Amino acid sequence: MPRLNRLDNTRLVWALVISLLLHGGGYGVYEGGKRLHLWEKIRMPAWIQKITQALNLPLAKQTPQPPPAAREAPLMFVEVNPKNAVAEPPKNAKYYAAQSTRAANPDPERDTGTPKITGKQELIMRTEDTQLSKAQPLQPAPPQHDKEKEPAPEEIKPKPTLLPGELTMAKPADQERKTEGDAPKPKPRTVAEAKARLAQQQRLSTAGERAKQDGGVKRFAVQSSLDAVGSPFGVYDAAMIAAIQERWYSHLEKRSYASDGMGKVTIQFRLHPDGRITNVDVVKSSVDDILSALCQLAILDNAPYAPWPREMRLMVANGYRDLTFTFYYN
Repeated sequence: MPRLNRLDNTRLVWALVISLLLHGGGYGVYEGGKRLHLWEKIRMPAWIQKITQALNLPLAKQTPQPPPAAREAPLMFVEVNPKNAVAEPPKNAKYYAAQSTRAANPDPERDTGTPKITGKQELIMRTEDTQLSKAQPLQPAPPQHDKEKEPAPEEIKPKPTLLPGELTMAKPADQERKTEGDAPKPKPRTVAEAKARLAQQQRLSTAGERAKQDGGVKRFAVQSSLDAVGSPFGVYDAAMIAAIQERWYSHLEKRSYASDGMGKVTIQFRLHPDGRITNVDVVKSSVDDILSALCQLAILDNAPYAPWPREMRLMVANGYRDLTFTFYYN
């Protein structure tokens, strides 16, 4: 093995020192520029950016991406009186509806967080008694009558038949309603306020008996109301529930149902964006097969339902909704 002389050793030492100085100086310059954010301000040439992207692409493909979180609020639907609609939705509400409402009741002496509702049934959350109306929310609007011709004769609607069930009807007494006059109302200041005012001109679309709930809130109102958040889901579900309820009552009327079976039927199904329903399944039933089948028919007869509006499509990440309906016979 050849031996290095003194000159060779000196050159090797100097080479090592220079190498350490270059590497140490380069690292120091890099760290200093990083702390001063100099590298972020320098625009790299296009060919260097392409090389960097090509080198980082395989690593990005291997990094698992978390699944998108569903943005549909995990709330329970409740039908509210549109006359109680407010522009500002309540915070931490456990209900969603077609319009936003705030909790209120006629007796504001107690403050328990939940309004007092003086009904009789404890199965369905509802704030007032409503009789069944001939609702067709999922059908196209009829053509308008030509004003130049004679006015169309007023259609005589048959009185609704009172049937026991989950949403028992209670017909209110006929009475004269006082109008607010023709005085002009101030214009709404926001879009939300305009929507709330428009909702007040509507009415409940399903029949039912108000619930019984103990409690009390400080906010006063002649008619009890709940904390509910208005959403596109509430508008769509209110129309769908009205159509299903009307069909269910129609089947019960044809069968001359007279409380000959008591219990409940729970049905689950999948609703698709185009209005189709699949996977209709009776998951629980305490009545006979015929009454269970009537509940299934009430859901299937109206399919397909209306396509989802754009807002709902954007809020549902997985592209479908799994819904649960419960029908009560009592």
